[in-house]
Amino acid sequence: MQVKRSQLQQAVEQGLLEPQQLEPLWRFLSAQNQHVPRFQASHVLYYLGGLIALAAMSLFITLGWERFGGWGLAGIALAYGSGSLWLGRLLLGRQLALPAGILLALAVSLTPLAVYGVQHALGWWAGDVPYRDYHQLIDWRWMMMEPATLACGVVLLWRYRLPFIMLPVAVTLWYMSMDLAPYLAGLEHADWTLSRLVSIYFGLLMLGLAFWVDVRSGRQPDFAFWLYLFGGLAFWGGLSLLDSDSELGKFGYLCVNLLLIACGTALARRVLAVLGGLGVAMYLGHLAYSVFRDSLLFPLALSLLGLAVVACGVWWQRREAALRQRLHALLPPPLRQLLTDLAD
Repeated sequence: MQVKRSQLQQAVEQGLLEPQQLEPLWRFLSAQNQHVPRFQASHVLYYLGGLIALAAMSLFITLGWERFGGWGLAGIALAYGSGSLWLGRLLLGRQLALPAGILLALAVSLTPLAVYGVQHALGWWAGDVPYRDYHQLIDWRWMMMEPATLACGVVLLWRYRLPFIMLPVAVTLWYMSMDLAPYLAGLEHADWTLSRLVSIYFGLLMLGLAFWVDVRSGRQPDFAFWLYLFGGLAFWGGLSLLDSDSELGKFGYLCVNLLLIACGTALARRVLAVLGGLGVAMYLGHLAYSVFRDSLLFPLALSLLGLAVVACGVWWQRREAALRQRLHALLPPPLRQLLTDLAD
């Protein structure tokens, strides 16, 4: 729970806190939360600049870069990555953890370019697919670049323990799952149906890993955020793209999205709740425009259902403390501690 200065001022006015304690307490809380991402100008600039730099050296690499040759690309990647690593360590020494994490993530994201350059220079790459397609095409030949990126990310994450390094790690895991699937299936190129199934199963695995990280490390710092984000997108995206002519299958899709909302609410992970809400909206849209297209009663029934959900919310709020205590008693101690920390 984030405490505002105005709340401390109210505590002073109500006699719960001595006036002379307000400033020291506020400075202590501010120092404790200085590395927690918040919606403020400095943090917005950190993330905006970092994402621009990450995109520039990954998504926006053009064919013109191929003229440098393999060793040239590897040298540029190593020089740029070393500079990012040095500057990140410098910022970390000055207690600027957020920009330091972004620069270290940039160093990790340059690993594929360095490996590609070495492969190209040694003649291990046919050259028919340029590096810019790494972020666009599914191809098993990227597999040498992805483990190297993961290894670099794991080493820097272990050494510096900065959550933003998980961004390139999570993206690389996603890429690896999509590139590995056609290779294991003996296909030269990815099959659309196979890709969707792989996305679903890999998303579930990544969500499971994110939950494990959540239970083991907690939220300070939040190492599981990027795993939840990309795992949720992979699972929900693959599930939403599956074709089904069965109304029972579509109802199952609704149930899965309701479960996502419940899990997102219980774990305080907004991305899961948002994806689940989008899925519920898509299912209701299917009912409105396909199943009950000409029904006069459907809007009325749907509005009554919405009011029933609101009534459930009122019922839950009145009994929340007792229900939470009963549910927590059924959970294993690590998960119970995590949910207790989230409620505080």
